[in-house]
Amino acid sequence: MMNFPEKKHITKAEINELPMQAYEGPIHLYNTPDEADAAAKKLLNETLLGFDTETRPAFRKGESYDPSLLQLATENEVYLFQIQQCGLTPNLLKVLSSPKIIKAGVAIDRDISELQAMAPFEANGFIELAVPAKEARIKNLGLRGLTAILFGFRISKKEQVSNWARQELTPSQQTYAATDAWLGRIIYLAFKKNGLVG
Repeated sequence: MMNFPEKKHITKAEINELPMQAYEGPIHLYNTPDEADAAAKKLLNETLLGFDTETRPAFRKGESYDPSLLQLATENEVYLFQIQQCGLTPNLLKVLSSPKIIKAGVAIDRDISELQAMAPFEANGFIELAVPAKEARIKNLGLRGLTAILFGFRISKKEQVSNWARQELTPSQQTYAATDAWLGRIIYLAFKKNGLVG
């Protein structure tokens, strides 16, 4: 898939020169408890998921929101759970608690603690991708920088501060959210191929 990068740092200007790419596969959106739980039951058979959450941005001091969206990516599909509407269902909590399912993402500690504040669970199987990135002496530890260094393309950030608590997510929001989870999975696989994660 790739040679492990000789380049260890990339500037914002260099990233902006790269071609844009996004996830192009199937995206499934769930906003009812029954549908979400049935989908999560399927995910219990997976061994590796890309992981991310999206939260409505807070612009005032002291303002904060619970996560609105939980994204989990398999090899061929991305599942988006509108957890403000469907909640963290029993099977979703099983996925998040399972040590047998690797959930890989960037800057995930806060995501996990915010999900645990919504519904208590023991977090198992999570991999913070900044850890193997540091071992590889990569300086850019964010998702955008890692993507640029490892794969040579850039991702759009225009939906980052959009309203994730909307009842209906736009196609652009869905693609953005799916891309972040998809990248968590393929970055993990790139590190695994190079012996940096188990």
